[in-house]
Amino acid sequence: MRAMVIDRYGKVPMRLAEMPTPKIGEYEVLAEIHAASINPVDFKIRDGKVKLLVKYKMPLILGNDFSGVVAKVGAKVTRFKVGDEIYARPRKSKIGTFAEYIAIHEEDIALKPKNLSFEEAASIPLVGLTSYQALTDILQLQKGQKILIQAGAGGVGTFAIQLAKLMGATVATTASFAGASLVKSLGADEIINYKTEKFDEILKNYDAVFDTLGGEILEKSFEVIKRGGKIVSVSGLPNARFGKEYGSGLFKTLLFSAASHKLTALEKKHNGHYTFLFMKPSGEQLRIIANFIETGKIKPIIDRVFSFEDAQNAMEYAELGRAKGKIILKIK
Repeated sequence: MRAMVIDRYGKVPMRLAEMPTPKIGEYEVLAEIHAASINPVDFKIRDGKVKLLVKYKMPLILGNDFSGVVAKVGAKVTRFKVGDEIYARPRKSKIGTFAEYIAIHEEDIALKPKNLSFEEAASIPLVGLTSYQALTDILQLQKGQKILIQAGAGGVGTFAIQLAKLMGATVATTASFAGASLVKSLGADEIINYKTEKFDEILKNYDAVFDTLGGEILEKSFEVIKRGGKIVSVSGLPNARFGKEYGSGLFKTLLFSAASHKLTALEKKHNGHYTFLFMKPSGEQLRIIANFIETGKIKPIIDRVFSFEDAQNAMEYAELGRAKGKIILKIK
């Protein structure tokens, strides 16, 4: 099969290569990939920034979510059959959606929303699961609460705004002037122009913050929450709490604790609660998300679709950080 691979960690270009079609286990299906999406985690994996959490062998096929069709099923697969249209985020040890085929556990799969094209469906799994786990599992967002969602016009932001509004929350978000009309159309109640305004000086007494940027932006987010407020980040540093829950072992947990000491100090100062989210695949949650989409409560937002052969240019475009919504690779 054809696949986009890297041969080493670093800011290296992907190359189109012939790779073996994956063999499937008894609980796996072989999926023919029709479309995949590009996500910031693809850059982080390529650059070696998640080596402490997951180790990969080279050459490595990048790509973390997709839509496609079941081409073959393992002997003990009960939930899917050949020909089913599916979408999924594979588990972290078995990534590789920038390819024509992938082997994936049936627990990680859901039927594709019926009202979406393959390109639209491919835009959903990673951002949908990330948003759902952040807002529902970690923040436990309640009707009437106030949440700041950073980078509202991005891939995660466009989904998270819609989900937070569906949950009955008041939503503030940061966006440029160019992205303001988009986030407003998705339901954002307050829009902070991050180029001309300082969100940490404008927003106060918020119940929660969903951070997608990390660094100084994450640190300033503590100024926004009320005492006892919660912050979840997909771009911040893992802390000791995450290390223990993830089963990272004593040495890595100590490393996480040392690296995140500033965030721990901010937690104490503001009597807040910080969580690093390393999203988990879940076919069950994708079925819930599919229902939201099929009933018209959430819609996909796509910036641009690239051909499979143009995947490297798509990655470079994604790294500019200017996309409004998701960037898609059309593979079939």
